[in-house]
Amino acid sequence: MERVPERSFQMLAPYASDPALSRGRRYPEAEAPTRTAFQRDRDRVIHSTAFRRLVYKTQVFLNHEGDLFRTRLTHSLEVAQLGRSIARSLKLNEDLVEAIALAHDLGHTPFGHAGQDSLNACMQSLTPGEHAEDGWGFEHNLQSLRVVDELEERYPAFDGLNLSFETREGILKHCSRHNAQRLERHEPQGVAARFLNGGSPSLEAQLCNLADEIAYNAHDIDDGVRSGLLTLEQLGEVPMFEHHRQQALRAHPTLAGRRLLFESIRLMLSDQVYDVIDHTRLRIAEQALESADAARQLPTLVAFSPAMRDRSQVLKTFLLRNLYRHPQVMETTTRARRVVSDLFERYMNAPQELPEAHGRSHHHARAVADYIAGMTDRFAIREHERLFGAAVFP
Repeated sequence: MERVPERSFQMLAPYASDPALSRGRRYPEAEAPTRTAFQRDRDRVIHSTAFRRLVYKTQVFLNHEGDLFRTRLTHSLEVAQLGRSIARSLKLNEDLVEAIALAHDLGHTPFGHAGQDSLNACMQSLTPGEHAEDGWGFEHNLQSLRVVDELEERYPAFDGLNLSFETREGILKHCSRHNAQRLERHEPQGVAARFLNGGSPSLEAQLCNLADEIAYNAHDIDDGVRSGLLTLEQLGEVPMFEHHRQQALRAHPTLAGRRLLFESIRLMLSDQVYDVIDHTRLRIAEQALESADAARQLPTLVAFSPAMRDRSQVLKTFLLRNLYRHPQVMETTTRARRVVSDLFERYMNAPQELPEAHGRSHHHARAVADYIAGMTDRFAIREHERLFGAAVFP
């Protein structure tokens, strides 16, 4: 008896992404007998090498600074959980949301944004004429797409994971115009077209973008307090957090310490999730959406209400000032930038130090960037110590 892919038991809205109507894969493949296209994408991401590396890649605090701080892997799982919860209420495709969420940080460098900024500066410094194909800078969203399109080596018939268009579209959250033009030349009307022509990605991709923001704002509060760099007293300056802390205390007057922190964050997360659901439903109803493609022709629809957007921005500004730019974090950031820039310079000048597969590339600088971006924090630290004979991180 011939099997057909099982449809999700979830009832989808007409504007949700239907895997049966997917724009397909770059390399045609027969459908899986028991999984939809988006379920298959999710499974391929989970089994990828790049996904496993995320467990040793920095979110805010380096992996060796504590066992309980978030990593890129745990962050991605939290984004997937939040995204699926919201998607179910909006009747969007949960499987697509999960696939995008789990893949969205696959291209992140070691050491978080410090590593990304350093690698971008290294690539931007190249002489354009000499490295015309390499001097695109470094964008971690573009690198995530590069991982799933080219760098993973798991299948005999193609490079990458050969994910569906809709998952790849969601992975490419941001893209400079220069890089979008380059992608468009290789894939006309593909995943980069919207950055040139206007428009939006699918509602599921929009949802992942917002779930990403909700997740890191919440868990960076938790990690900041756990590290001792933030206090509950400081967080009292943030109206959104303080409102929910007082709400927790009204319900549980004796609550204190980590339980109070966790309950405050839980209430804050719930408030944001319900706000997104209610405001997005309103915007969708106003547009009378009838299809997933119709949503791509409109401005972003999955969004906070204006009031919640303002409260969220206050929180982000607080975290930037008090956590991300804390002297202790900045000291680590400076060391991380040095590791990445030193490695880049050494590999550029001594290609023999690269593994053979990377050293044979026609585009040497891009191969160096790929190799460094794929490193975990601890591997980059060990490699730097091997090449330079000194420990940057004591």
